Amino acid sequence: MGQLTGVSPFVAGLRCRCPRCGRGRLFQGLLSVAPVCESCGLDLKKEDSGDGPAVFVILILGALVVPLAIGVEVLFHPPEWVHMALWPPVVLVGAVALLRPFKATMIALQYRHRSL
Repeated sequence: MGQLTGVSPFVAGLRCRCPRCGRGRLFQGLLSVAPVCESCGLDLKKEDSGDGPAVFVILILGALVVPLAIGVEVLFHPPEWVHMALWPPVVLVGAVALLRPFKATMIALQYRHRSL
């Protein structure tokens, strides 16, 4: 069973830290979970967030980018190439920026509630 510790899963997730101690780095590389916490020795090999974080990121980015794109179209009427040049980098940067904390938060919540 998951242990109730003083570490908030949301704080650990946003900081991308170990769900048990809140100090060790959770990731090794961009999105690969480290095998073991460098601080407390927690075995992280089995921790997996699945596709949940990607779904949340897609929905959030879609809810933000689509109205922005419509607003730019209505206000400025730019040529299509402007949309093609503007929105893919916004979505890519947004996805990379949001995936790590969402994945870390999902792992921390799973650790806390032991739903693996």
